[in-house]
Formats: sequence, structure tokens, C-alpha cells
Amino acid sequence: MPPIPGHRRRWPHALAWAALAALVLTTAAHLLTRPPAMPGYAAVRADWKPSEAWLYDRDGQLLDSERINFERRRLAWVSLKDISPAVRETVVAAEDHRFWSHGGVDWLAIASAARTRWTGGRSRGASTLPMQLAAFLAPDLAQPGQRGWLAKIRQMRAAQVLASNWTHEQMLEAYFNLLPLRGEAQGIGAGAQSLFGKTPGEMNRTDAALFAGLLPNPAAKADALGRRACRIAKASDCSAIDAAAATLVSGEQAARFDPALAPHLATRLLDRPGKRVTTTIDRRIQTAAIVALRRQLSGLGSDRVRDGAVVVLDNATGEVLAYVGGVGLKSTAAAVDGANARRQAGSTLKPHLYAQVIEHGWLTAASILDDSPVQLDTASGLYVPKNYDHSFKGPVSVRSALASSLNVPAVRTLVIDDVQEFRDRLWALGYHGLVEDGEYYGFSLALGSAEVSLVEQANAFRTFANHGRWSPVHFRIGEKAAPARQIVNPAAAFIVGDILADASARADAFGEDSALRLPFWAAAKTGTSKGMRDNWCVGWSDRYTVAVWVGNLEGDSMRAVSGTSGAAPVWRDVMMALHAGSPGKAPTMPDGVEARQISLPGTREPPRREYFMRGTAQAEMAAAPQVSRRPRITSPVSGSVYALDPDIPIDRQSLAVLVSGEVTGFRLILDKKPLGDADTGAQILPRPGVHMLTLVDPGGQIIDRVRFTVR
Repeated sequence: MPPIPGHRRRWPHALAWAALAALVLTTAAHLLTRPPAMPGYAAVRADWKPSEAWLYDRDGQLLDSERINFERRRLAWVSLKDISPAVRETVVAAEDHRFWSHGGVDWLAIASAARTRWTGGRSRGASTLPMQLAAFLAPDLAQPGQRGWLAKIRQMRAAQVLASNWTHEQMLEAYFNLLPLRGEAQGIGAGAQSLFGKTPGEMNRTDAALFAGLLPNPAAKADALGRRACRIAKASDCSAIDAAAATLVSGEQAARFDPALAPHLATRLLDRPGKRVTTTIDRRIQTAAIVALRRQLSGLGSDRVRDGAVVVLDNATGEVLAYVGGVGLKSTAAAVDGANARRQAGSTLKPHLYAQVIEHGWLTAASILDDSPVQLDTASGLYVPKNYDHSFKGPVSVRSALASSLNVPAVRTLVIDDVQEFRDRLWALGYHGLVEDGEYYGFSLALGSAEVSLVEQANAFRTFANHGRWSPVHFRIGEKAAPARQIVNPAAAFIVGDILADASARADAFGEDSALRLPFWAAAKTGTSKGMRDNWCVGWSDRYTVAVWVGNLEGDSMRAVSGTSGAAPVWRDVMMALHAGSPGKAPTMPDGVEARQISLPGTREPPRREYFMRGTAQAEMAAAPQVSRRPRITSPVSGSVYALDPDIPIDRQSLAVLVSGEVTGFRLILDKKPLGDADTGAQILPRPGVHMLTLVDPGGQIIDRVRFTVR
């Protein structure tokens, strides 16, 4: 039978439709499997941002690191040449052994996998390193649950794009830096440090087998990781690898790599990922300060004091050689920077007060001050300073008063000076927490009622070491030093330094052989704040200034800790370490200072050789006799309030009037009525109300007047 013409005409149409369908399917498959655009190698390197920032000492050694980005833990990009050859070879052999010969896709591996799957066997994955790298660069290529053939083809096409634009070395380097590892670590830099406690270049073949064993499952347990690593290493005895796997999983290597020598300074200076700061810190001095502070806090016990801080300065340059904001131990506020926190200064401000009055010529180191009870009328009420031991020494020289840290003479000195003048001096010395005027602080400023930081303390005392010249400290190598400013008269600075180095002058308060006494010249001042919350020791030698604070950062009081038992032993240990083999030398007496042999009749102090600012020297110093003192009412004190006791007869609650100075012929007037002669020991029979007591001279002129209240 002859063929039907119509059938012959339908074949070309069918072929055309089939070709069109194939084209549509091919186009659809092409579109469905089109991978995202792959970046270039240079762009990937430029976009790499570490999560860490690093702090180095003055010699370039790592001091500490600070985590800035908490999304992933990344370190600096690691070049391929800086990765151990054992790691490179082992990872390539385990993950993609034909890596160096294929163009992004290992077709032989894919064929082998397909055949094995067709026959029902267990296939080895055919994913190449470029395919995995493509998934790192475009995470949507490896979304959870996307394990179908379309997703795999997208990865293959992306890998081919990478292989056509990148070298094999660039792909392998990027793979090592972008791969996710155990925990938060990303890349071989962070992985080598946190998992092995090494740099990538230090990893050996056992490390390489474990590293490669982690790649299929970074969260694997120790036994599974050990078995996989042993297969990769082809080891006959797996005991060493199993032990290493257990150590890796434990995470104990992470802390070994980071020295963590200056965590508080790292927090202070490191503020963006990838930042590297080379500081002025001397690693040896930093370590010595940490050891000294940790030993002292351990010895005192956490039930007495938990926290401490140390700062060491180079006198000549102002460089910070050590900065210890705390050492942890049993601290309940370990993250707080004790070296930068503002705490009450205690007696450590007294040297600055005495320096100011000495340079004005109002007092000398031999001047006599009265260490006896005093009450001062202030805007906030009556101020009654007391000494640390609640006793009084009577007439004492300025040298003894400062060396023994007596409170009452310091307050009397501030009365001679001026609270505002003293506050301004402290501001000029860098105590920039004193933002209020002098009236706000009052006479308690002499006893350190203001809050200051340890760095401020160290630099203010460094001014004495530099003959009264002040300049700011700096923490970074290469910072241009600011010009020094003359704040304290050089002669006054020398005299105060000599007083604070005088072990004999402080013997009454601290003993002959306290922690402040060193086998070489050094000056030091201790201080304890109100309520035993802060304990300080700040001092200097010819080359270094060392400041130490101990206390409880949460503000609770210490127990049985004083200036010489708390901070001073740390100061001593650090000073001894600084001057090992090179003792400190006493300063040279500057121009404007003269020495004179003096005697101090009426005091307990023996004759001695004393230093004076030129023009203020005297051969004898004595307390002023009573007759030479200005007549004034010393009791009752103006502003005081007295309460009557209802259980005691009124005539037995009389109030004695005390008057100082030569008052022969002077009279007392109470509420405009004569009370009697000033030198006869008048008594006031109190009655409720506000009263005015006046002292008048023989001519009727008012000399003194006090207001007091009886309730």
C-alpha cells in the first residue's frame, strides 16, 4: 500500500515541536540551575573582617585580644604559605584528591558516585573543594534541605565559574579561611588557635588528620572524630589520635593561646574588628605587676578584699609600662576596670596640698602644726576631722604631719591655703573628676573626699618625680608627647618627695620597717578612704611611678586592711622588680632649696637637718605661745546644735565657754547681755532657742562671734 502523504507532512512538525520542547526544557534547566554571581578573589580578601582586635606590647608581642564581632569568631586572613603543608595535603586528600587537576567539578567522582548509587552501594560524596567554597561564598547554594540534583548542579556551575577565574592556590586559600569549624570559629586561623592552641603553620600531621576529620561534621563527639581522623591518617595505632581528639573537644587549648595579660586595657583601646594597637606596655613589667597583685589578694583572702589594680609609668616619657585593671580571682566585678574607675582618694591628696602651701611660703617642712581637736563650721554643717587612730600628737612639724598622714594638721593646712585654690591645683594635676567648685568639697578635700582614678593618681605623683612638671600619659607607641607644664614649684616638689621618702618621719605611724621602706631611694604615700572601701599606695623612684589600689569594686568595706597591709606590699614588690640590679637614686637638690640644721622645742621631734625653699629657712621652729594667738571662741563652735536631756536637772547641763589666745580684759556677751570676763571660764546655763555669743575686746570692739542652737 502506498504511504499516505499526510503522514509524511506531520514528521517535520513533530521534530520541530520536539526541538522546541528540548530548547524550552534546556532553557528552564539553565535558568533553574543558574548560580549566583561569584565574587573575585581580590574582593573576597578585601571584604574579610576579623571578629577580633589585638593588643601588643612595646616589642610587638601579643598582650591580649578583644572580641568585637560576636556573629562569628574570625582572626586575620591566613595566606596559603602560612598553613602547614601537612594540613594542606591532608585536607586535599580527604576532601578532593583530584583538586589540582579538575576544573571545579570532578566528573570521575560524580560518575563513580552515580554508578555506586545505581548498584546500591555506599557512595563517597563528589562535592569538590571549589563546590564547597562556592557554598561558603553564596550560602543559598547550600540551604538546609536542598540536596536535590538542581541544587547540586547550581553548586557545580558556581564551582566552574570560580575555577575559570581563580587559581587553584587562591581557591584553596579562600577555602581554608571561610570554612566553618567547631563552635563559633570560622577559618583555619581561629580554628587552629581555639582547637589546637597553635598557629596554622605549627600544626603537625596528627593535627591535620583531626582538622580534616572535623570538616564533615564540626560538632562531632570525640570518639567519632577520633575514628574519622584515624582513617584519614591511615594509622595502625589510634591511641594518640583518640587522646588528641578528646583534648580538642574539651576546648582546653583555647585559653592557652591568648595570654590575656591586659583585658581591661584591651577593652579600653580596641573598638573595631581587625584593629591592632601596639602599646607602651612592657610585658615583663605587666607580668610582674599581675603576679604581685595576685599574690597579695590571695594572701589577704576574698573575705577581706577581692579587687585591686596597678599602674606603672615611665617618669621621663609618661609611657604606661603596666596597666592591670584587675586579676579576677574571686572578684564579683571582674569586668570593671579598677585602674580607670573613680574611687575616693583618701590621704593620697595630702602631698599636693602641702606642696602648694610650701611653694607659697606659707609653711615649711619644719613649720609647727597643731594636731589637736578642731571643729569647723561649713555650709553643710559642723565638720570635725579625726586622725586615723583617733589620737592626737599635739604640736608636730609639717614633715611629721605629712609622713605620718595626720588628718587634723592637713585640714588646718587647707584652712591656711584655700579650698578653691587646692581644688584648682588638683585639676591642673589631671584629677578631672573634680568637676565641682571648692565649696562643694569643703575642708574634707584635704582628706581625699573626692573621687579619682588610679591613672590620675600615678600621673599626678609623677609630677613630683619630674620636678613639678606635668604632662599627660600615653598608651600607644609612637604617640607624640605633649609638652610638659610646670605645675608645682621644683623646690616644693623636691621637699615633698624628701618627706615621703623619710622612713624616720613616718616611723610613729607606720613603724621603722614598713612595706614603704625600700633598700634604695623611693617616695610613697598611702591612703584609705572613708569606711575602709579603698586602699591606695602611690610612689616614685628616679625612673618609675607605681600606683596601687586595692578594695572591693562593688563598694563594700574591707576587713582589717590598712595602707601598709593592703596596697603597700604590692607597691613594694613591683618597685623591687623594676629596680632589680639597678637601685633607684635620690634626686639632686634643685636650685631654690637650702638645707639648715634646726631644732624644734616644744615638740617630740629631735634636732635635724631640714630642707627649705630659699628665703624661708629658720634655725628654730616652735609652736606659737598661747598669748600670741588670735583671741577667738573655740567652744561652742558656730553652727553647733546642743540637745538638753530631760532626765538631767537643767542646772547640771551648763555649757562651758572656751576662748583661745590672750584675752585679759576681754568680755563675753550672750544674746546682748553680759556673760562675764573671757578669762574666767564662763558657763552658759542653756535654754532652748538660737543664741549668739560674742567676744569683745577692752574697747568694746567685736573680735569673734558664734551662733549655736539649744533644743
